[in-house]
Amino acid sequence: MNRFMTMVAAAASLTVGIAATTSAANAGAVLDKVLESGTLTVAAGPDWGTMSSLNNETRQLEGYDIDVAKGIADYLGVKIEFVTPSWDIITSGNWQGRWDIAMGQMTPTAVRAEKFDFPAVYFYAQVVAVVHKDSKAVKPADLNGKRVGVTAGSVQEEYAKHTFKPNWVGAKPIEFQVKPGEIKTYATTNVAFDDLRLGDGVRLDAVLTDGPVMDDAIKAGYPIKPLGEPLFASPGALPVLHGDKEFSSKIAEAIQKMKEDGTLSKLSLKWYGVDYSTEK
Repeated sequence: MNRFMTMVAAAASLTVGIAATTSAANAGAVLDKVLESGTLTVAAGPDWGTMSSLNNETRQLEGYDIDVAKGIADYLGVKIEFVTPSWDIITSGNWQGRWDIAMGQMTPTAVRAEKFDFPAVYFYAQVVAVVHKDSKAVKPADLNGKRVGVTAGSVQEEYAKHTFKPNWVGAKPIEFQVKPGEIKTYATTNVAFDDLRLGDGVRLDAVLTDGPVMDDAIKAGYPIKPLGEPLFASPGALPVLHGDKEFSSKIAEAIQKMKEDGTLSKLSLKWYGVDYSTEK
């Protein structure tokens, strides 16, 4: 081996050694930080409907996901603090230590598993196509070639692009029933609904979203309706960054306890009127 190759090999060995040391150093780091500070920092949305939204009177976040997060904090014996980054920032994985876990019922796809660990599933959602109440469409295929709105960075966006792969445990093959002519992305589903409410085909022909999100919009007076049966069902999981198995284990324990003592079921019934905490 010449001198240059020796130097390359040494550098590679050093890099591997540093990576291994860094990984070892990160083990337990998040859990230690949470316990030492006495605070669990949680990312959640202020406009995610029943999942989490800002109460205009109390100026506090409330919703199913908020109560679940509070249950995790109680299990850890710490206080809770919420931050409100956008969904695309959450899914980017570029957290930079600003929060410890994220809510939002994230679907645990293989692509996302490259950035996150998913310690526990706490929700099961059905994805639906939503149209204006005056729409003449009668089935999802009627949206082929049309303008369809989705939340940026969502599973619905992947579905619309036909790149979605349901590869979590127990996942069933899905059929892409919609082939949009144009996919419009939005910061939140509510913004997409604001365009859809203007009229059939004015700015959008449909929005793809979770059933409970649609239900919230209908209750709020949006002139929309579901189109046909749900497109597919997916689990909603809690994402944490790679590197702290102890923290992931504690999150899993907290959710399991909430399942066993009926807390998750009660919270789902409280906020949705339906038990979405178990797979139907």
